[in-house]
Amino acid sequence: MRESIVLVGAGSAMFTRGLIADLIRRGEPCELGLVDIDPIALSVAEGLARKMIAAGHAPITVSASTDRRDVLGGATAVICTVGVGGRRAWEKDIFIPRKYGIFEPVGDTVMPGGTARAARMVPAMVAVAEDVLGLAPDALFFNYGNPMSAVCRGIRKATGAPVVGLCHGVFGVGRYLAEVLEVPPEEIIYTAVGINHLTWFTEVRHAGEDLVPRLRAIAKEKLQQPLNDMDCPFTWELTDLFGAFPAVMDRHVAEFFPHLFRGEGGYYGKTLGVDVYSMEETIAWGDSIYEEMTEVALSPDPLPDGYLESIGGEHEQVVDIIDSIRADSGAVYSVNLPNRGQVPNLPNDAVVECPAVATAAGLRPLMQPPLSPGLAGTLATRFLWVETIVDAALEGSRELFVQALLIDGAVQSVDVAQRIADELIEAHGLPLT
Repeated sequence: MRESIVLVGAGSAMFTRGLIADLIRRGEPCELGLVDIDPIALSVAEGLARKMIAAGHAPITVSASTDRRDVLGGATAVICTVGVGGRRAWEKDIFIPRKYGIFEPVGDTVMPGGTARAARMVPAMVAVAEDVLGLAPDALFFNYGNPMSAVCRGIRKATGAPVVGLCHGVFGVGRYLAEVLEVPPEEIIYTAVGINHLTWFTEVRHAGEDLVPRLRAIAKEKLQQPLNDMDCPFTWELTDLFGAFPAVMDRHVAEFFPHLFRGEGGYYGKTLGVDVYSMEETIAWGDSIYEEMTEVALSPDPLPDGYLESIGGEHEQVVDIIDSIRADSGAVYSVNLPNRGQVPNLPNDAVVECPAVATAAGLRPLMQPPLSPGLAGTLATRFLWVETIVDAALEGSRELFVQALLIDGAVQSVDVAQRIADELIEAHGLPLT
């Protein structure tokens, strides 16, 4: 079928670039609608898209609008990369908690930054979902926005829209494990289950061999060296202890255990988000990428080399997933879906990251055995944090926002939770009372 794909949040320039490159290599005719509420960011995305499509001589038609309702009608797939407030809001999520000794290496999934982002994202994405249901009810509906579990749970709880959360993290870690285990990446088989950004590889196999014992042996070898000199020491400590490998490595995984890494120097003698996983550098890199995309999009010069090549990043696999569903291929992907029994000892309806098979009816989760009590324990309160912050966002409740901060565990006291909540609510203009 001829796809009509709408990208909501097209101002995310790297995602837009990667998606368009994948569509060009796909070689099939399609329509691409670009949406961003920022007209300047939209003009950059549209300019880049048209330039890439012309250079690739691709049968893709482009439309663009700051109002998604202009382009949603007739869409066959809707892909959302919304980040309410962009990098300037992200800075507030990082720097306000820092004043209270809370250092976040990402701040987009859990901890106070993830809590504030959820409060911004859930109402915005619920509004998107309502328009998708009204104007493109049969479209495949994908979300890439963080915090993934909270955004997808909020959409489904408020609207019932069948959104699927996608993230390239498990896919990327699968390739990393293939390298560590010295097996071809196309031959490694794995099962990964959890919450987005804390997803446990419980099975890893190659040619019928269980490779988890080898992974644990590698972990023990790595842990013989000084932990402050290691790459991702916490990930390897957890692998040794739990017998499962957590994705997506220390930068994200450490945020789910904030009580272990408090204050300056709390992460193996380093400070999260400052001298390791520097947030200043991450945000500056994002700004520089956007500036580069702007220059390329608006310049009369030819498209630079490499822009039509495949690049890694969040966009990975979405085109393959769409094609796999259309072909009823039976291919398996890591996706975020409500728990309807596929993970027996995690909460019902919690949005879990898990394997799912692509069928003509959509993505269907594969049944899993129960997680060990230890692994389930690392996840249980996280799904209740999701439920609490989703309700805070949907009900406009400051009280529930503070509760979510306490459940998260990064704050040191109720008083600190109250003060951080008030500063974040004021800084972002959140409608929480």
